[in-house]
Amino acid sequence: MNLAELGLFLQSRRSRITPAEVGLPAGPRRRVIGLRRDEVAQLASASVDYYIELERGRGAQPSTQMLAALARALRLDADEREHLFRLAGRPAPAVHGNAVHVPPAMLALLDRLDTTPAQIITDLHETVVQNRLAAALLGPPAHHTGPAASFLYRWFTDPDSRSIYPEEDHPHHSKVLVCDLRAAVARRDHDGPATEMLTRLRRASAEFTALWDSGDVAVRRGERKRINHPALGVLDINCQNLFSEDGRQRLQFFTAPAGSPAIEQLQLLGVIGIQDLASAPPTST
Repeated sequence: MNLAELGLFLQSRRSRITPAEVGLPAGPRRRVIGLRRDEVAQLASASVDYYIELERGRGAQPSTQMLAALARALRLDADEREHLFRLAGRPAPAVHGNAVHVPPAMLALLDRLDTTPAQIITDLHETVVQNRLAAALLGPPAHHTGPAASFLYRWFTDPDSRSIYPEEDHPHHSKVLVCDLRAAVARRDHDGPATEMLTRLRRASAEFTALWDSGDVAVRRGERKRINHPALGVLDINCQNLFSEDGRQRLQFFTAPAGSPAIEQLQLLGVIGIQDLASAPPTST
């Protein structure tokens, strides 16, 4: 671990990123080239004081989750991200879970969807990063590790996770999730995380086992969804997915059908923002 070098590296990466590149307003009278420290802290969901201490080469060793958030905030490529982890004395970056590397181009697109609920998830339905409206619509990402970080896993093991959809829609979502998982497991060549999730789900859920044994497969690319919201009621909206080159990540965004009540509901969502998220439904994919 080399906190001094880590601080210098963070400074150098911060100086090369403009506010426009991360979806922030430039504002008047900027005194720095690139992002300010408080802007990086905001993007990484860290306190300003904590980030300042990191740049000064002080403080505690940052966690894997914090390093992943900083890598996304600073739009690091795969080599830079690995270097960041090594300077912090952490193991090689994860290739799965919510600390996974997100291609900077996909993050740049997410930044530009500031008027549309949007998020990036993995092919195992782990939420990696959300914009403000996605958090307001779906609730913030769940703070779990291992298989429980996946909404798909929680769907079959935690009944409360299903409250985000009307009950009559549950059978449809169960089938779609399992079909999508089958495609992901094959694409990953039955790697460790996929195999562990599959094994646990077969043990925990008879519903999952029956659907899995049907052999059905279909990648979840887009569909019409009804989503329960604590303040706005049921939103009937379109959900579309744009995939990374390897298919392991998808940019998911939600839009209102033309002429539908959801147009006004999504406008109100922007006004409501993320107030009272404690009562929001669990994050959905």
